Amino acid sequence: MIADLTDDRDETHAPSLLAQITAKFQEKPFVPARFFTQGDMQTLAAYFWPGRFRPRDVTEDEERLFEVEPATQVLARCRWQPDRTRHPTLVLWHGLEGSSASAYMLTTAAKIFQRGFNVVRMNIRNCGGTEHLTPTLYHGGLTHDLRTVLAELIDRDRLPRIVIAGFSLGGNLTLKLAGELGDEAPEQLKGVVAISPSVDLQASSDLLKQPRNFVYHRNFLYFLKRRILLKQQKYPELYDSAALASISSLVQFDDHYVAPAFGFADARDYYAKASALPFLSRITVPTLIIHAQDDPFIPYTPLEKAQAARTRPLASVIPKVLGDFKIEERRGEVEIVRVWKDLIDPEIIAHAQPDGLYKGTLLVNVDSSVWLSEIVRYRRKEILDRLQHSFGRELIKRISFRIG
Repeated sequence: MIADLTDDRDETHAPSLLAQITAKFQEKPFVPARFFTQGDMQTLAAYFWPGRFRPRDVTEDEERLFEVEPATQVLARCRWQPDRTRHPTLVLWHGLEGSSASAYMLTTAAKIFQRGFNVVRMNIRNCGGTEHLTPTLYHGGLTHDLRTVLAELIDRDRLPRIVIAGFSLGGNLTLKLAGELGDEAPEQLKGVVAISPSVDLQASSDLLKQPRNFVYHRNFLYFLKRRILLKQQKYPELYDSAALASISSLVQFDDHYVAPAFGFADARDYYAKASALPFLSRITVPTLIIHAQDDPFIPYTPLEKAQAARTRPLASVIPKVLGDFKIEERRGEVEIVRVWKDLIDPEIIAHAQPDGLYKGTLLVNVDSSVWLSEIVRYRRKEILDRLQHSFGRELIKRISFRIG
């Protein structure tokens, strides 16, 4: 479905596209493989599956450094379509202690590039072997880097259509950025996607330290401790590894290293201020969240509560929430098609025809880019007013015109 963004569309297309994606999930819900019905099994199988365990980046994608602040750079791996400005761009951010070479980053990039996108695989500060590019650490709410990368892709590369996607901790960063931008999001940012986002860092920390998650917790802590040792080698005047031996939890690690490095009072203060959850209600760009209810260490509950409170204008693709996104009665579609020729001017009818109705968005196919521009710029309000006068504002809330 995302491939549809490779076409030139008006600004209402993204919401209708999310509606189509939601409908696709309704039509074909996720069914796990026979031997991988449990969340832990799916997590571990995806990691150890042949060809995915300890993946190596052999793509030869273009390396690019973004200077996000003085003396600090982040590394990207870029794969460009010919004439990159004519194609949409997906910017990918990985999860905790991942990198641009994580299996999910590589497979997503390969698939989305085949669908006509430019792909920029980002490394969060220090990740992917980039400890030497900054004297600082990173934290789960450091949206400054995402904002800087987005600005450069817009200002320097002149990319007109950008979607930001994040996994896990990267999902939290992505959603937090979208909320911070709010109504001031640049027009080039067409949408954000978050996969299993840790939108409540305190809740994620609490779940991760449960005994059943000992293996995950120990693994993350091992790599975080190793990073401090690497940073000490490169910046001995800034880092002291003496405390590592006494640290046995992520909370202790964040208390000792992350929180003071970024001006937080302690780990709890860091989690509260870096979480995306309070920012969800401010998001204005089209947003897609995909989250499993049985994720072993990233809780689904915070998103469920946010959905119940209706605190954000998101199209969330989550099991048991899909019922909130029901397709409108087909009778309405049939009636609109039937009276279209009576309500709309003949010159428009000759070039534009209704194609479907989903959750208040009327999808209209236009036969050429010339007429698409004409209708969107000069006739959209007139057409919408006529249809709403006849069918009501509840049935038709907006119109999405597209080439088709």
